Amino acid sequence: MAKSVAAVVVVVRSFLLCLFSSQIAAAPTGIPSLRPRLPNDTLCNHLILPAGYPCSEHKVQTKDGYLLALHRVSSRTGNISEQRGPPVLLQHGLFMAGDAWFLDSPEQSLGFVLADHGFDVWVGNVRGTRWSHGHVSLSEKDKDFWDWSWQELALHDLADMICYINSITNTKIFVVGHSQGTIMSLAAFTQPDIVEMVEAAALLCPISYLGHVSAPFVLRMVNMHLDQMILAMGIHELDFRSDWGVNLMDSICDGHVDCNDLLSSITGRNCCFNNSRVDFYLEFEPHPSSSKNLRHLFQMIRKGTFSKYDYGLFKNLKLYGQLKPPIFDLGHIPKSLPLWIAYGGNDDLADVTDLQHTLKELQSKPELLYLKNYGHVDFLLSVNAKKDVYDHMIRFFRSWGKSSSSY
Repeated sequence: MAKSVAAVVVVVRSFLLCLFSSQIAAAPTGIPSLRPRLPNDTLCNHLILPAGYPCSEHKVQTKDGYLLALHRVSSRTGNISEQRGPPVLLQHGLFMAGDAWFLDSPEQSLGFVLADHGFDVWVGNVRGTRWSHGHVSLSEKDKDFWDWSWQELALHDLADMICYINSITNTKIFVVGHSQGTIMSLAAFTQPDIVEMVEAAALLCPISYLGHVSAPFVLRMVNMHLDQMILAMGIHELDFRSDWGVNLMDSICDGHVDCNDLLSSITGRNCCFNNSRVDFYLEFEPHPSSSKNLRHLFQMIRKGTFSKYDYGLFKNLKLYGQLKPPIFDLGHIPKSLPLWIAYGGNDDLADVTDLQHTLKELQSKPELLYLKNYGHVDFLLSVNAKKDVYDHMIRFFRSWGKSSSSY
């Protein structure tokens, strides 16, 4: 039994760790261990202020008591208190946080690029990530702290961040999501009280349906029901920067597994991922998430649905009043909401067939950008992303935002 449990742990953690370690075998120090967060240990201080950009941190309390860090960034020539451009919220993906938008140079990172174009940039960090601030009553050591999936991230975290920004700026906002950030966005936009505060949205590697995921390693784990095994083992927090996670990854990638190939088997082959900066990326990634969240994603792959978390027949009946979990109906997203979607031909997670399913259910016809050679990670970390992706996104926002000569 002990050997089988150990095997499960190795497979699961190697999958997730290698997502951001394409050349970790060449890195002598591996991923640094997680340290207790100090008061000045903020995203602003780590990545944004050193690059010369004004940055302030805001704390947002969700309806269910989580304390989120929301960062506001302006251009190097701007002033946070005198923003002129429209607000835009950047929502990161799975096992990431707000730092994902600032990991390359100011000329290449979307967070900096938008700020330099005059946008009022707000950077979201969901519950459980290292930049956020825990919970009003629960400790991160409590099982209940990790009792959530992307469903709560959409209906609480993203919703409350949008509401906060709207209350500060007194205007509708643009939303940008990547990967899980698009799941959150699409689910949230089905809710009238949330979507009414959104001007337009840009979705990178959009996901609502996952029935055609083709990543071999992911499908292997799904078929083995490793998500259920993790929860059965009593693992509720997935933190791969803990001491055991660092030691495990070092042993896996040191001559035993080619993590560069494993990255491709998870995300699809990335054409333009900047391998020379992997050591720097690993100073920040991956961030924690919950085992329940992983299970919800695997439910989507198995069932091909875009629905709330499936607790089983009896608990579904108790919580939802029906035997099956309710779907998020994409037809409820208003036709008037402008959408811009960028997707790649080498993305094995956000499959083109699943995207076509999403497009058929939407009332509107989003503006589309297809990049045949792009994989899942390229839309964040490609060395050519500004020219290939971000310039197109900015033109889209400008076409829908209020006219302003400052952005």
